[in-house]
Amino acid sequence: MAYDPDVRASDDDRDRTAGLLREHHALGRLNPEEFSERLDKTFTATTIGQLEQLLKDLPRMDLYRLPEAPMTRQPRQAQPRVRSAGHMSAEWRAAWGVYLTVNLVCIVVWMLSGFGSPWFLWVAGPWGAVMAGTYWSFGRPARRQLGSGPDQGQLPGG
Repeated sequence: MAYDPDVRASDDDRDRTAGLLREHHALGRLNPEEFSERLDKTFTATTIGQLEQLLKDLPRMDLYRLPEAPMTRQPRQAQPRVRSAGHMSAEWRAAWGVYLTVNLVCIVVWMLSGFGSPWFLWVAGPWGAVMAGTYWSFGRPARRQLGSGPDQGQLPGG
């Protein structure tokens, strides 16, 4: 089959061209204005020839050899957070900070109201028990087992 620049471009052809333009922009071959202009033209191109004109003055690149990255206009998904052993995550530190702050306010109100019955314990006790139980069940960093890993037979930190 002979090459014909007037053949209609597919969505995949436009996406591939957009990916190449992104790579050339990342490498500094296109300034932001040129990149934006060419990207707009990419998504309105109807033929293969129009797409090739957008890449004509740029060196050839093989997108299949480049690292995979989503080329959509959707936001990236959050990456899982990695915690080091023995440290509480930022989420748990924030939760415990809220717990302590609320209970401190309750104790101050209790003290200002004349030291009556310790009603603040009805807030602190159950809430603290639920938080501690949840943390110890699900929130702790995993501990290494004896006999696993490069330092077999050693306890963490030992």
